[in-house]
Amino acid sequence: MLSRRHFTLAATGSALIAGFSTVQAQSAGKIILGQSAAYTGPSGAMGIEFYTGAKIAFDQANALGGINRQTVEIRQLDDGYEPVRCAENTRKLIESGVFALFGFFGTATSLAALPMAKKEGLPFIAPFTGAVALRDPADRLTFHLRASYHDETALIVRTLLNLDIKKIAVFYQNDGYGKTGLNGIKLALNAQKLNIVAEDTFERNTVDVTKAVNTLLAAQPQTIVQIGKHKACAEFIRQAKKNGYRGTFYNVSNVDTRGLAEELGKQGEGVQVTQVVPSPYNLSQPVTREFAAAVRAAGGNANANFSSMEGYLAATLFLEGLKRAGPKATRESFVSGMESIGTQSLGGFGVVLTPTSRVASKFVELSMLSGDGRVRT
Repeated sequence: MLSRRHFTLAATGSALIAGFSTVQAQSAGKIILGQSAAYTGPSGAMGIEFYTGAKIAFDQANALGGINRQTVEIRQLDDGYEPVRCAENTRKLIESGVFALFGFFGTATSLAALPMAKKEGLPFIAPFTGAVALRDPADRLTFHLRASYHDETALIVRTLLNLDIKKIAVFYQNDGYGKTGLNGIKLALNAQKLNIVAEDTFERNTVDVTKAVNTLLAAQPQTIVQIGKHKACAEFIRQAKKNGYRGTFYNVSNVDTRGLAEELGKQGEGVQVTQVVPSPYNLSQPVTREFAAAVRAAGGNANANFSSMEGYLAATLFLEGLKRAGPKATRESFVSGMESIGTQSLGGFGVVLTPTSRVASKFVELSMLSGDGRVRT
C-alpha cells in the first residue's frame, strides 16, 4: 500500500545542520558525504525518503564494521528544492571537507552544485535527477545511478505510438527538469516525423496550473505527458477531469509516485508513471527482497517506496566503489574504484560503470496507479 507516512527528521535519524564548522570533515575510519536536498516544501517527502533508503544501506555496512574499516555517514542540508539555497549549502559542505557530494535532489539544484564540486575535485554521486545536461558531456568525477529523462520519455512515446496515440500534449515545470522532459518527448516524436499538439508550463514549487489546463485541453490531445512534481501534476489532472478531459496522463519518475497517488486518490486510476528502479512492491528480484528485509529491520518510519529504493541502490553503488578504493580511500582512489565496477548485478539490478561510462543504469519501466493507493508495474 502507498499510504504516506508522516516523516519527521528525528524519526528518520537525520540531523539537518543549519551551519557547521569549516574544519576538515573526514576523520580516521570515517567517510562523510555531503547532501543538499529538499527535506521541506512540496518535494520534501521524496528527499527524506531517498535519504532514508541510503541511510539504511550505510547503517547495514557500518554495523558490519564498515568498508575496509571505514564507516559512512551523510551530512545533510535542506535546500527546499531551490537552486540558490543549494549553491549555498554546497559551499558549506565543501568548506566542511566532505569526501564527496551524494544524492543531490533535482535538476536545477544539481546544475547549481556541480560546477562547484568540479572546481574542488569532489566526486558527485547519484544525483536524484535524469537531466541530460548533467551527463553530456560526461564528467570524470560524476557518477549517475538512474536512467536519463530522455530514456524515460522515449519509453512513454514508444508506448503511446504502439497504442496508435499520436495527439500528445506536454505539461512541464518551467526549469531544467521540465525542459529536459519536453525535449525528450520532442526528440522521440521527431524521429517518427511527429510533433506535439500543445505545450504549457508552471513554475517550480507552485500549483498554478489553470492557464496550462486551458491551453492544453483546447488542443484536444489524446494524452498529456507531465514533467513536474506531484502536487502540480495532481492539480492539473483534477482540473482537466473537471473540465471534461477523458484522455490519459503519463508522468516521469521524479513526479513522486506515492505522493501523486495519495493526492489523487480514486482520480489517479490509470495514471502512468515511468520508474528507473525496480518496484519495491514486487519481491521477485533478490534486491527488492533484500531491501524489504532491510526496511523491516530498520523499523521506525522507514518505508519501502520508489524513492527510498533509489536511495538504497545509490548507497549500495557508492559502497561498491568504496570497497574497490582500498584502505584509507582517497577521492582519486574512489573514482578509480567506481570505474572498475564494470558490469555488475546488484541483486538483479544491472549496473555498468567503466572509465568511459558514468551512467550505471538504463533501466526504465512503466507503472500504473490503481486508484486505491497501489502502484502496479
